[in-house]
Amino acid sequence: MKTARVCFLWHMHQPYYTDPVAGSASMPWVRLHATKAYFDMAFLLEKFPAVRATFNFTPSLLLQLQEIGAGTVHDLFLEHAQKPAADLNQEEQAFLVRHYFSINWATMIRPYPRYHELLVKRGLDIDGQDLERIARQFTTQDLLDLQVWFNLAWFGYGAVHRYPRLAALRAKNRGFTEEDKQEILTLQRTAVREIVPMYRRLAERGQIELTTTPFFHPILPLVIDTDLTRRARPDLPLPARFRAPEDAEAQLRGAVEFHTAAFGRPPAGLWPSEGSVCPELIPLLQRVGLKWLATDEGVLARSFEASQQSWNRQAHLYRPYRTGPAGQEVAIVFRDREISDAFGFVYHKTTAESGAEDVLRRIRQIVLDSSQDDLLIPIILDGENPWEHYHEGGEQFLSRLYSAFARGALDQEGSVRVTTATMSDALAGMPAGDYLPSLHSGSWINQDFKIWIGHQEDNRGWDLLGHTRARLLELSPSLPPDRAGAAWSELYAAEGSDWFWWYGDDFDTAYKEEFDRLFRTHLRNVWTIAGATPPDLLDQPICEVRGLHGRDQVLQPLSLLHPSLDGLVTDFFEWRGAGTINPNPPLGAMWKADRLFAAIYFGCDLDHLFLRFDPEEAPQGRRQDLQIECHLQTPAQTVRLTISSAAPDQYRLARRLDDGGWQDLGVSRLIGWNKVLELALPFKDIRTEAGQVLRMSILVQSHGLEIARYPRHQPAQVTVPGPEFEAAVWRV
Repeated sequence: MKTARVCFLWHMHQPYYTDPVAGSASMPWVRLHATKAYFDMAFLLEKFPAVRATFNFTPSLLLQLQEIGAGTVHDLFLEHAQKPAADLNQEEQAFLVRHYFSINWATMIRPYPRYHELLVKRGLDIDGQDLERIARQFTTQDLLDLQVWFNLAWFGYGAVHRYPRLAALRAKNRGFTEEDKQEILTLQRTAVREIVPMYRRLAERGQIELTTTPFFHPILPLVIDTDLTRRARPDLPLPARFRAPEDAEAQLRGAVEFHTAAFGRPPAGLWPSEGSVCPELIPLLQRVGLKWLATDEGVLARSFEASQQSWNRQAHLYRPYRTGPAGQEVAIVFRDREISDAFGFVYHKTTAESGAEDVLRRIRQIVLDSSQDDLLIPIILDGENPWEHYHEGGEQFLSRLYSAFARGALDQEGSVRVTTATMSDALAGMPAGDYLPSLHSGSWINQDFKIWIGHQEDNRGWDLLGHTRARLLELSPSLPPDRAGAAWSELYAAEGSDWFWWYGDDFDTAYKEEFDRLFRTHLRNVWTIAGATPPDLLDQPICEVRGLHGRDQVLQPLSLLHPSLDGLVTDFFEWRGAGTINPNPPLGAMWKADRLFAAIYFGCDLDHLFLRFDPEEAPQGRRQDLQIECHLQTPAQTVRLTISSAAPDQYRLARRLDDGGWQDLGVSRLIGWNKVLELALPFKDIRTEAGQVLRMSILVQSHGLEIARYPRHQPAQVTVPGPEFEAAVWRV
């Protein structure tokens, strides 16, 4: 009988926002995520006792949950909520107007009429505007309702079920009192205090396994030696060498000790920060008592490549391996990237039923295609950020999925059994047999460390870290043990990956400058605690002030095009002057591994609209299940152009009917799909004339589910050119 063990591993993580010297935190995300994702995920598993899962808590998160629950640390956002609305000064009112809409608008503001009303009153785009002037338009009741809704909307389904008063307050909608607000903030703290006990109970009854991560979420290979970067990216410029393997062991040892104190038993497994691994890491795990770790399938593929073995995803992925020196071996498993990423980026766009069924379809196909009798299918992802994008916080989707596993929906009597398992239980039932002689040095992101090193901002951060560490080494022998320990703790906090995540141009956030300030604050605290004067360099920002990158980027064409539709980049000038649509995903807290297109181009001649898609290079080659739809809204109608990877030599046109259906308009062979995809759509086929504006959206689907949309927020506009087009757009 085939046995497949599906191992969910949910990673819960926040950087250390607390400034121990000031005794406060500037960011509220631990407190707010606690009332949603952390609470919800445990609450839901309580309803499905037959489902097993593994959870990963970073100690920096656990420490902050303790601080918040005990009331020893308040964050800046909480302080602004606690103050009576009538007593807020102009600066504090502007703070609310600026920050209290920092939440998913579609799923956590629009469902609540009063909250949405306040957002509309403020305005959707406040860049460069006078916030104090805007805040003066808000009455005291407006500000009080805003204080309430920012905290009330963050509560997830678990807390709302557990504390019925929250549902009553949501139903009240407006006209909240100061007493209502204090009641909500009290329930918030109550929920935070419940997190660790909930997970501890689930672990004690064997339903979940609890694992750890290096204490402050550092990229351990870079802490061990930043020169390890060169193994995957020899081209990157690096900072002065930072080499501190003893810090790496301290981050691991501290994590195991803190986890044991919090949950009553030591962890067996490790999710290394961002799945970052290297051979030098493995002996450290043995020293601190860890028995297994997990990372991404891309690392396994690169490890096979390094061993000069051919890589077959289906044959090699769904099993555990042994790695490490003789006598220091540990088990290692590799996440299924496609399923894991779909939780974060695909299923929130569809119905709960369709999303859950797609997970089951994928697992069913893996089992069917495998020649193995035993399979371990790791689904590993962020356990907090995705749920903001799901309506109802993902409750229906996860409930349907867990229910299917609980009732054995994928079992086939006498031939197939599919069950959920904790990672340690799965490894006990399917011990790691194959040995991985060469472990690649890289993370789950592009199998390298480029996100955290190589950019001038990253490198400046590493240089400041190295300078501070060198000074602490000099000073710590003369310090009392408690002060030396506190100083080293702040240095370890500065080694965290999150500060470097936001440096450079890989990712962006409205709070980028605050992350920069927090990094430098932790370094400055090292000097202060050690009784030394912090260098002036720590007062100078590292990151360059930039506008948000996450917005759609559409550049309009500058000249008429005359491409050959052969699916090849015939020459440099063929698409010169084309417009472009930025295909890169939003640059936020979650990174998407599967990037479909490296570039999207569009343009026209006097008779045609041209489109070109450059696929992202992928080791598996072109996906065979993709369907690309281009929706064009003309002044008279909406037309859909559909391309299928199953029939790459044609595209099909359809027109939307008044009842929402589609009328087929036939097929066209004005298309070439080879290295790139190129096509032409005659304007006469969609009845448009020069000067008219088309609104264009591009959707990519797989198995009927939308997996990408370009542009993301609103359609691109294309003006049908006339004879004077090039003269009108000519630039000096």
